[in-house]
Amino acid sequence: MQTDTAPLHVALVIGSNRHGRFGPVVADWLLDRLRDRDDLVPEIVDVAETDLPMTMAPSPETTAALASVTPKLASADAFVVLTPEYNHSYPAGLKNLIDWHFTEWQAKPVALVSYGGISGGLRAVEHLRQVFAELHAVTVRDTVSFHNAGGSFADGRPKDPSGPDAAAKTMLDQLVWWGRVLREGRAVRPYGG
Repeated sequence: MQTDTAPLHVALVIGSNRHGRFGPVVADWLLDRLRDRDDLVPEIVDVAETDLPMTMAPSPETTAALASVTPKLASADAFVVLTPEYNHSYPAGLKNLIDWHFTEWQAKPVALVSYGGISGGLRAVEHLRQVFAELHAVTVRDTVSFHNAGGSFADGRPKDPSGPDAAAKTMLDQLVWWGRVLREGRAVRPYGG
């Protein structure tokens, strides 16, 4: 049996849209990890650059906003979702992006990267696992988490990169495994969940 070794198309979802957000700093570091690999081709989906309404009502503006983001999610083989932790969960803008889509997530793997204060965003990660399970997506076991994120970075890079780099490698290795298996599975037997 021949396996599919073509690179996976990965949508890196930046999940914060707050003014002064720290997400782009973590995203830049993460993009370097993604681009260092021959088995992943990243594309950014930034919640701050989508203009999806909070009400689920169709309109010309909604159609235009969806046209800018939905094709990126639909064509992705896998996802890396980067989230801060707000009030013990993930941001409303990220939830809105997730809720506007359904089949785009199905039978695809999701890796989770978080940042925050003492908890490092891990409570947001656990909430996202429940949401993605409902959407028939598979979250990979290992994550990358930045505790006290603002103090963990200097000049856009982790002060001590050894832990985050090792965690990212483990997480991305799992994402590639799941991404290939699920891509092959969808090709042989389209998902009808």
